[in-house]
Amino acid sequence: MPDSHSLEPREAHTSLKPSHSAGNQVEAFFESIVFASRWIQAPLYAGLIMAELLYAYKFLVELWHMVAHVHQMEETAFMLGVLGLIDVTMVANLLTMVVIGGYATFVSKLDLEHHPDRPDWLTHVDPGTIKIKLAASLIGISSIHLLKGFVDVANENPEHLKWKIFIHMTFLASAILLAWTDKIMQKDKKH
Repeated sequence: MPDSHSLEPREAHTSLKPSHSAGNQVEAFFESIVFASRWIQAPLYAGLIMAELLYAYKFLVELWHMVAHVHQMEETAFMLGVLGLIDVTMVANLLTMVVIGGYATFVSKLDLEHHPDRPDWLTHVDPGTIKIKLAASLIGISSIHLLKGFVDVANENPEHLKWKIFIHMTFLASAILLAWTDKIMQKDKKH
């Protein structure tokens, strides 16, 4: 026959268990709501896909304009038109990276293991990688805008050109700092 001391802890433990279990259930329910809240971002990515469709439309309109007027365009105007097409394409690439990378990182895994067109960068996507890729894309877009200014320097306001250079250098410095920070964080993870 067990003594009274051995019953007390077991009884105390079983009497606490239902309230502790209810607390766990509330916590588990709240955590499932917190985890499900990631789906709030899905409409944002759908909106970015719509923006990408609009960019594709803008690209086609500008391309058609260039095709229709190629004989009347001076070389500088033609080059600016081509740079504009490159600019639209780079912004569309940026949107694609944000949509695919952001969705895969923050909302849900993409089931693309056996898809033949799966991008290589998707295998090692994380928030740090996305930030660095975005920064590199912004530098590319900024470079195109800066190049447009240099090509058409005769019609460019010198003050605007100075600001474009300053903004471009800021993007460049930010990208270098992001990459450096990411490298330090990767070293810390390995240790």
